[in-house]
Amino acid sequence: MSEVKLSAETRTEFGKGAARRIRRENKVPVVLYGHGSDPLHLTLPGHDLLLALRTPNVLISLDIDGKTNELAIPKAVQRDPLKGFLEHVDLLLVKRGEKVTVDIPVHTEGELAPGGNLLEHVLDALPVEAEATHIPEAVTVSIEGLEAGASVHAKDITLPNGVSLAVDADAVVLQVLQAQAEETEGETAEGEEAAEA
Repeated sequence: MSEVKLSAETRTEFGKGAARRIRRENKVPVVLYGHGSDPLHLTLPGHDLLLALRTPNVLISLDIDGKTNELAIPKAVQRDPLKGFLEHVDLLLVKRGEKVTVDIPVHTEGELAPGGNLLEHVLDALPVEAEATHIPEAVTVSIEGLEAGASVHAKDITLPNGVSLAVDADAVVLQVLQAQAEETEGETAEGEEAAEA
């Protein structure tokens, strides 16, 4: 798991106007909370934070005003719906060795059995509990040769050491559906004639 170091500044101005000013300076308003402490309002460099958030559940090492260092993981990210820039980010304070519950992406490898079957991702992300400094970036599941009607349950997925499921073991993560055959106009007409006869 990657750890990204970012310099954070404490912010004292709040509200929409202050948030707009912060974003104009290519920074992002952030709230850091957790461990029963009061929420800490910060600003982070926008571009560096955007790059860091490309990694799911990235561990962020915050240098706050050059005085204190804290570890955090992203909890909620708000983006502008049209332009996609970061509007606001909530970070969860974590400690080394602490277990946290996060969602990790599910990737697939291999090919389904022939026959035009479709793979449905029932869960796009798998809820797991892992040490804050050892959160896996993703899990990979082999779908090689799976046929229609087959499904992959949470308990079937191999997790790295120290990582446990935070969802029911029998929860369906992936399932294979049979492709629907489309009727052609000729077949439909013949079927209607047979029904009338």
